[in-house]
Amino acid sequence: MSSISILGATQLRALVPLDLAAIDQVEAAFRSLATEAVAMPPILRLDIPEHAGEVDVKTACLPRFESFAIKVSSGFFNNPALGLASLNGLMLVLSARTGLIEAVLLDNGYLTAVRTAAAGAVAARWLSRRNAKRVAVIGAGEQARLQLQALMLVRDIEHATVWARNPYRAARFAEEVQGVPCALADSVNQALRHADIVITSTPSSTPLVGADDLHPGLHITAMGSDAQHKNELAPAVFKAASYVCDSLSQTRVLGELHHAIHAGVVAADARFAELGQVIAGQAGGRRGDDEVTICDLTGTGAQDTAIAVLALARARQVGAGSIFNNI
Repeated sequence: MSSISILGATQLRALVPLDLAAIDQVEAAFRSLATEAVAMPPILRLDIPEHAGEVDVKTACLPRFESFAIKVSSGFFNNPALGLASLNGLMLVLSARTGLIEAVLLDNGYLTAVRTAAAGAVAARWLSRRNAKRVAVIGAGEQARLQLQALMLVRDIEHATVWARNPYRAARFAEEVQGVPCALADSVNQALRHADIVITSTPSSTPLVGADDLHPGLHITAMGSDAQHKNELAPAVFKAASYVCDSLSQTRVLGELHHAIHAGVVAADARFAELGQVIAGQAGGRRGDDEVTICDLTGTGAQDTAIAVLALARARQVGAGSIFNNI
């Protein structure tokens, strides 16, 4: 007989807050991608355009863990008009030795949101200037809020600026930010003008940041381009910045790099460093205070397994969750 732990979103929010431990867990997963024989298949994706919907299935097995996760994540971007959250999902945790299901994490997309924000913090930790103080946030949704929260755990941010296509959502974002003053920008260019770090977190299908928006020392964490049709950075940006990504095989087909290749700005076989390689010392990160850096994050199954393993370990420590006996 085997037992399955079932954990709901409320429990998981208590067990896995967005903190330095979560950031370190995700950073270790990036390192594993560069240093271990990680099994991580391509993303399985389903688009439902008539409802602005998308569903991704991601997984990875990391040798450092005795378990692995299979994550189903949905994003339906018309949902807010219906009074519903845009993001949803769940994770299954299985034994890497037997394949038996160990847990069902009914997180409603929360763990994905945490690991995504943690990845942004890891990118800033390794690629932005250590004395970065000012951040521009492009987008005003849940992930934009979490990205700022995570960034403030790894950099001493003193000021934030926000721009979003929806002025009402941008204004609400600015009002609700805690810990730093937050100003509204009338344009992307204005938002970036004095920023040390830029976070793009939108579902945009047309570029928002152009080469003319860049200035020496800037770091960009690009979060939104996790599908072929999404694009936040103009291809010309690649001519003026150093590029790092979470998974080169992914960003060539669905990240910002995909669009730069399609535009002919970058060769299809060009090699770039992955974030895990930078963390592991296998590739260089920022090479000076005046360099412009980009980190293209499309989300990996390794991150999902890492955050799921952390959640299950903490649940077991405190005896949380209901138990289903699977005979």
